[in-house]
Amino acid sequence: MVKFSKELEAQLIPEWKEAFVNYWQLKKQIKKIKLSKTPNQLSHHTQPLSIFDSLRSLANNILSASHDHHNQNIIKVRRKTSKDGHEEIYETELAQLFSEEDEVRMFFMRLDEELNKVNQFYRRQESEFLERGETLNKQLQILLELKQIITDRRRKTSKSSFPNSPTDYSGLMVRNDVCAENLGDSEETNSEISEREEVMRRLEKNGISFVAKTKKGKPKMGMRIDVPASNPTRAIAAITTMLWDDFVNNPTAQFLPKRNIQCADKMIRSAFVELYRALGLLKTYSSLNMVAFSKILKKFDKVSCQKASANYLKEVKRSHFVSSDKVFRLMDEVESIFTKHFANNDRKKAMKFLRPQQHKDSHMVTFLVGLSTGCFVSLFCVYAILAHLCGIFSSRNEQAYMETVYPVFSVFTLLSLHMFMYGCNLFMWKNTRINYNFIFEFSPRTALKHRDAFLICTSLMTTVIGAMVIHLLLRAAGFSPTQIDAIPGILLLFFTALLICPFDIFYRPTRYCFIRVIRNIVCSPFYRVMLVDFFMADQLTSQIPLLRHLETTGCHIFARVFKTHHPETCHSGRLYMEITYIISFLPYYWRALQCARRWFDDGDVNHLTNMGKYVSAMVAAGARVTYSRQHNHLWFAIVLITSVVATIYQLYWDFIKDWGFLNPNSRNPWLRDDLILKNKSIYYMSMVLNIVLRVTWVETIMHFRVGHVQSRLLEFLLAVLEVIRRGHWNFYRLENEHLNNVGHYRAVKTVPLPFRETDSD
Repeated sequence: MVKFSKELEAQLIPEWKEAFVNYWQLKKQIKKIKLSKTPNQLSHHTQPLSIFDSLRSLANNILSASHDHHNQNIIKVRRKTSKDGHEEIYETELAQLFSEEDEVRMFFMRLDEELNKVNQFYRRQESEFLERGETLNKQLQILLELKQIITDRRRKTSKSSFPNSPTDYSGLMVRNDVCAENLGDSEETNSEISEREEVMRRLEKNGISFVAKTKKGKPKMGMRIDVPASNPTRAIAAITTMLWDDFVNNPTAQFLPKRNIQCADKMIRSAFVELYRALGLLKTYSSLNMVAFSKILKKFDKVSCQKASANYLKEVKRSHFVSSDKVFRLMDEVESIFTKHFANNDRKKAMKFLRPQQHKDSHMVTFLVGLSTGCFVSLFCVYAILAHLCGIFSSRNEQAYMETVYPVFSVFTLLSLHMFMYGCNLFMWKNTRINYNFIFEFSPRTALKHRDAFLICTSLMTTVIGAMVIHLLLRAAGFSPTQIDAIPGILLLFFTALLICPFDIFYRPTRYCFIRVIRNIVCSPFYRVMLVDFFMADQLTSQIPLLRHLETTGCHIFARVFKTHHPETCHSGRLYMEITYIISFLPYYWRALQCARRWFDDGDVNHLTNMGKYVSAMVAAGARVTYSRQHNHLWFAIVLITSVVATIYQLYWDFIKDWGFLNPNSRNPWLRDDLILKNKSIYYMSMVLNIVLRVTWVETIMHFRVGHVQSRLLEFLLAVLEVIRRGHWNFYRLENEHLNNVGHYRAVKTVPLPFRETDSD
C-alpha cells in the first residue's frame, strides 16, 4: 500500500506546491510528539505495577469508550475575522490535558497556519476564476451578438443579390497567435475606409473603440474591440444598433471580416477550455488538502492516544475551501455553455475539448524501441566490417566518400542524437515533475513522451545505418559510384516527404508543430515569439554543423541531378565561402531577431542584452570561418579575442539568466534558493561541464595535423559534444522556468480575449 505522503506528492499540482498543506512538516512535528512521550512511557513501564494500579488501568480502559464525548473538548478551534475583515483565521486553544505539552501546542499552531494558508489561497483562486468566468460570459455575449449581425446581414444580402449559406464556427482549429498576427481583411477602397471611419466615430460616442492597425499607409481594422467594463450591456446594444444600421445602409461593406469573427470564436473557446481546466485543478486542490488534514489528524490521535481531532476536523469541513460550492457550480455552467455554443449541443464532443484523454503508454512503443536499438547495433557492426573490407577509408576512396556520403549521414546522426537528448530531457522532466507541456503550451493528448522520442531516434538511426550498409554492398558489387551515391539524397528526400506528409501517421501533430515553429523562426521577427519558438531557435544554434552538411548535400544533389555546377565548387570557391558565412550566422541572426521582437512586445531591456549575446556569437563565428582560410597572426588574435568575449557572455547568460545560478545570497551557495534535484553536487558538476563544453572552439584554431578522415571525425566529435551540451542545458533552463511558474502559482495559461474592456469614460 502506497503511503499517503507519496501519493500526495505524486498528485499535487507542482505550480501550487507551496500552497498545499505541508504534510511532511506536520509529520515531523508528530514524530517529535511521539519522541517526547517515549521517555515517560519507558519510565512508567520499568516500574512494577501494583494490584491497585492494574485494577485502575483496567477500569480506565473499560470506561474510555463511554467518555469519548469528553475528548472532543480537549481542543477548541476558534474562528476569527482578520483585521481587514475579508478573511477568516483559525486559532486552536488546548485544554488542561495538553496545556503543558509544548510539542502538541506547536503542532496545532502549525496546523492552524496550514489551514489558514489553504483557505486564503483557495479564496484568491476562486475569486479570480469566478471573475474570469464572468468576463468570458460577457465576451461570449458580445460574440453572439456580432455573429447574429453577420448572419442577419448575410440573409438580407442573399435575398437581394445571391444565396449564401451560414457558416459554422464550432469546428475551427486556428492557433491563437496566428489569429493575433494575421488580422484584417483584403485591400479596401477609399470610400469603404471612410465609411468605416464614420462608423467607428459613431461607436466611440457609445463607449466602444477598435484597436486600429495600418497596412501600406491605409488604416486596417484589427480584431480587438474595446468595450466599457462598467456597462457591457450598453456596449452590446450599441454595437448591434450601429453595425446593423451600417449594414442596412451599405450591405456590401465588410465592416467585420469573417476571419476576425473566426479568430474571436477560437480565442473565447480556448479561454473556456483553460477556465474549465483551472477549475478542475482547484477542485483537486480542495480534495487533496481535505484528505491531508484528515490523515494528519488521525496520526495525531494515534500518537497522543486521545480522540482530540473530531472538533478540528469539523472546522476543516466547515472551512471555505471545503464548504464552498461555487467552483462546482461554475464548472457545470462552463460545461453547459461550451456544449451549447461550441459543440452544437453535443456533450460528448464538448468533453473531448474540456477533458481530453491522454494516451496511455503502450508496451508496443517500448518493444519497438528495443527492437530498433538492437537492429541499429547489429547493422552498425555490419557496416564497420564492410567499411574495413571495402577499404572505404583508404587514401584512394576517402575523398569521394567524405564529400558525397558523409555529409548526409552525419546530418541524420546529429539529428538522432539531438532527439535522443530530448528524450532524456523528457524523461528527467517527467521524473522531477517539471510541467514541460504547460511551459511549451503543448497539448497533453498529442505531446511526445520520452518513449516516443526514443522510438523516433532509434528508427531514424536504424534506417540510416541500413542505407549505409546497402550503399557499401552496392559499391562492393561493382555498381557505378555515380549511381549509388544517389542513395543519401534519396534518403534525405524520403525523410523530408515524411516530415510534410499530410496523413495522420508517425506523430503528425508533432511533425506539424515542428514545421510551424521552424516557420516562426525563419520568419522572425514577424511572428510573436513564444517560449517554444526561442527554445527551438537555441537548439538550432547548436546545430550549425548540421546546417553546413545540409548545404553541402544540397549542392551535390543540384550538381549531379540538374548539372548546374561542378561538384568540386561545393567545397571551395567564393560562393562556398559566402554560403558558409551565411549558415554560420543564420541561427544566431534568427535568435537575435527574436530578442528584438520580444523587446518590442514587452519593453524589457534584458531582451536587448540577450540579443547582444547572439551578436557577439555571430562575430566570433565569422572570425573563425575567416581564420580557417587565412592562417595569420592577425586573424588568430581576432578569433581569440572575439571567441573569449562571446564565451564569457554566453556563460554569464547560461548561469545567471537561463539557469538562475550564481546567487551569492542564496541558501544554496552560489546556486538558487529552490532546487528540484536533491543532490546539490550535480548542479556544481553541471556548471563545470558546461564551461568545458563551451570552450571546445579552441580546437578550431589549433589546426592539428591529421588526415582528411581524422579531421572530419574530429569535427563530427565536436558537433556531438555541442549537441550533448545543449541537451544538458535544456534541463536546467526548463527547471528554472518551471520554478518561476511555481513562484507565481501559474498552473494554467492566460488566453488573450478579443474584446478588451476599458473604462466607460
